[in-house]
Amino acid sequence: MIPCRDEAGALPGVLARIPEGYRALVVDNGSTDGTADVARAHGADVVHQPIPGYGSAVDAGVRAARSGIVCTIDGDGSMEPTDLIELVALLSDGADLAVGRRRPVERGVWPLHSQLGSRAAARRLSRRHGLDIHDIGPMRAARRERLLELKISDMRFGYPVELLALAGAAGWKVAETDVAYSPRTAGESKVSGSLVGSLRAARDFLGALR
Repeated sequence: MIPCRDEAGALPGVLARIPEGYRALVVDNGSTDGTADVARAHGADVVHQPIPGYGSAVDAGVRAARSGIVCTIDGDGSMEPTDLIELVALLSDGADLAVGRRRPVERGVWPLHSQLGSRAAARRLSRRHGLDIHDIGPMRAARRERLLELKISDMRFGYPVELLALAGAAGWKVAETDVAYSPRTAGESKVSGSLVGSLRAARDFLGALR
């Protein structure tokens, strides 16, 4: 499942690396650059979610999916789709939720202000719910029906934080593994990567932690 907004330039490369046996579902969250057409041309299913927000797009994808296990990955080319194999393996080993801890492949890939916000939220979740996590990353895998049972309400940047908080409160086994984090595909620009976007994400993170 790939939540997208204006990522037509990056999608071909992302979709080309989807592991064999996995089905790509692109959630178009109000793109104006032909993202949906590019996704279909490269073999992905497409769901349209006009209501803006990262959580809104992910939630629409989870509800539209038909597989027992759903995985989430960004569509900007910054993450390696083959790393999803390890996350799904963690589910087979007994985890209820598998999350990726971003490991930059080169300096400057992950802005410091974004790193600090994610790590602070992870520490707070670890203290409150006993989770052994170090990042609030966008790559994860879980069983679809159990994910829907959590009834996540944050439809913005706070979605992954609320997901972890609810999973911890429900006693889920949450497993974390390293995943590669690379520069975004040239020409792709996400609000969440900017200082303004990081401040918005931090606001939503704090709201989800209450």
